[in-house]
Amino acid sequence: MSAIDTSPNGLKNRAPKPQSSSSLLERVEDEVVALEQKAEHLLTTLLHWDDLPPWRRDNAYILSGYRPDSNSYRASFGSLGYLHNESVNIWSHLLGAAFFLVAGFFLHREIRPRYASASQADVVVFSCFFAGAVACLGMSATYHAISNHSPAVAKWGNKLDYSGIVFLIVGSYVPALYYGFFCHPGLMTIYLNTIALLGLGCGAVSWIEHFRTPAWRPFRAGMFVALGASGVVPVLHGLRLYGAEVMEKRMSLSWTALHGVMYILGAVLYAVRWPERSAPGKFDIWGSSHQIFHFFVVAAAATHFYGMARAFDYHHTVMGSQC
Repeated sequence: MSAIDTSPNGLKNRAPKPQSSSSLLERVEDEVVALEQKAEHLLTTLLHWDDLPPWRRDNAYILSGYRPDSNSYRASFGSLGYLHNESVNIWSHLLGAAFFLVAGFFLHREIRPRYASASQADVVVFSCFFAGAVACLGMSATYHAISNHSPAVAKWGNKLDYSGIVFLIVGSYVPALYYGFFCHPGLMTIYLNTIALLGLGCGAVSWIEHFRTPAWRPFRAGMFVALGASGVVPVLHGLRLYGAEVMEKRMSLSWTALHGVMYILGAVLYAVRWPERSAPGKFDIWGSSHQIFHFFVVAAAATHFYGMARAFDYHHTVMGSQC
């Protein structure tokens, strides 16, 4: 039997060699990458309705395609890179906001050269419309992107979403009332101030917690109905003053009415949850009522823009900016 080497040198030779700092760093980096991939997988794994916490449950006819709770703005906005049941809602209004932002700058460049009679007032009233459209669509896209973050952030995003609706409604009325009642500045001022006050009221009931309780729900609904319907009174007044033919030219009445019909139709489909209520689970990713409503909002805003451009042309050609 051979002798066992118990010398210090022998023990030293049999001891494991220490790892180099570079190999240890590589192992740490590999572990970090593995954890990141695992976290990314967890955050991009879509959930079923039954997996959702109560604060996420809104439409029981949408059964799948839900993002997990993220508790991270980065993860929530990162969800723009993969398909889920909010993808269409986010991208439809994000692209819509980009369109109206570009269209606003284009029109601003074209207003002055197009007509010598164009004034700063034309720029202001169209700026109100474009600002309202961009704010509404941008805030809506933001809300749908962060709606899976956490209860507090989702609640804040919902307030942002309602504020955007107010901006769009008020901003849309400004050019319509300016061109429609150009020859009656007193009436124009009254109607603009009334709509602005209603808009402030709707903004207040959207943000102040006291008015967001169930007891105040009828009041909140009434405020938004009043804001949406506030455009009917000046239209009827204009019809009485000028007649349908003149109102069509001054306010593009038919296009204004069409954009209102689009809003109403989209809102009705959204309220009754159609078509998904007829086939739960079939419209989870594509074609749900909320997505249809989003497209109606973009189409209605584009229709209103076209109508106001026609009113602008009439104002500076036939009327010559004169009464």
